[in-house]
Amino acid sequence: MKMTNIPNVTLSNGVRMPASVFGVYQIQDAIECQKAVESAIAVGYRAIDTAASYGNELAVGNAIKASGIDRSELFITTKLWVEDASEEGARRAIDRSLDLLGLDYLDLYLIHQPVGDVYGAWRTMENLYQSKVLRAIGVSNFAPDRFVDFVHHNAIHPHVNQIEINPFYQQKEALSILNKYGAMPEAWAPFAEGRNNLFDNPTLKNIAMHHERTVGQIVLRYVYQLGAIVIAKTVRPERMTENLNIYDFELTEEDMKQIAALDTNSSQFFSHRDPSIIEWMCSRHLEH
Repeated sequence: MKMTNIPNVTLSNGVRMPASVFGVYQIQDAIECQKAVESAIAVGYRAIDTAASYGNELAVGNAIKASGIDRSELFITTKLWVEDASEEGARRAIDRSLDLLGLDYLDLYLIHQPVGDVYGAWRTMENLYQSKVLRAIGVSNFAPDRFVDFVHHNAIHPHVNQIEINPFYQQKEALSILNKYGAMPEAWAPFAEGRNNLFDNPTLKNIAMHHERTVGQIVLRYVYQLGAIVIAKTVRPERMTENLNIYDFELTEEDMKQIAALDTNSSQFFSHRDPSIIEWMCSRHLEH
């Protein structure tokens, strides 16, 4: 299969970011994670998404080093966990992530959850953005109301909001708000981890058959045409290549309407308005 070129999107500060990102969530075994990232880079990925809470930043860093790819060609994202969401905590966490990744700057740094002293953390991130330790800064999992509040109380607006987007949770309100404030949406779990029988959905299968593509490619292309950066995770190189090959075809207006009709307007995972979820986030401490 011939790999298509990955387009870049331009963030509001002028930084260019690949539209396809390789994610490492739940690849916890260090050897497996390093091998997966090395394979992803080998097949053409240049953007890697990790997080302090994933516990695999060291493995990602080892893969970056082993790849031999010039640092300037890579776009590396990591995230701040809740227990470090404070002005001083963010500084420690960023230093720790840089050390584990073996890097002297990050392309994108995100507040992972809208929990804790996110305003204090953002002040640190603004300072490190201005000193070019962080090329772009953003948030993750901020619902539209939280995002608007955040924007109105900070000098530098988030360049990215990484949120769940998939055929069953299409986040139309969030996409509209992010567009209004110039933030780029970045989709996690575009496949909804296969929930709700996504890969056997008749609508998606019919569209895939018409385009001679896989259901996975149709889903990634749909999220991309919604205007979002797409994160995909797999440990299989052939799937990595498949997930990158979504830029040489286009879904029709009718295709888009049919997939839009699948939206349930609810998360396939959990709600940030569930007190038990917030309690878990606040009580989770990372091992360092």
